[in-house]
Amino acid sequence: MTEQSLTAAAAEAGWSAVRLDLAGVRGKSAFMDRCASALALPDWFGRNWDALADSLTDSPALTGGTGGRLLLVTGWQDFARAAPREWHTAQEIFGEAARQDGALTVVLALGPA
Repeated sequence: MTEQSLTAAAAEAGWSAVRLDLAGVRGKSAFMDRCASALALPDWFGRNWDALADSLTDSPALTGGTGGRLLLVTGWQDFARAAPREWHTAQEIFGEAARQDGALTVVLALGPA
């Protein structure tokens, strides 16, 4: 399934969908900046792992749908290679947020790296 067809299917089902593009990200600071931007997080977002964990279930960008919520993570391979420990932590946070909030689905796109 392509990124476009996935987001179209989510919209058709009444889901809100956000694309988190991590292409070119090579460190935690840039990762947090991309999250803040994509998820429309407030200026006071702490840009740390705990703040991200808290924000994933309250993201303004992921509200408004009548169904679930989709976070589509693309271009993550650069970050995974450059900062494997931070990428591992990010994956744990995505997974825990999805487990705690049954309406949130996080998809890691496996497209070109």
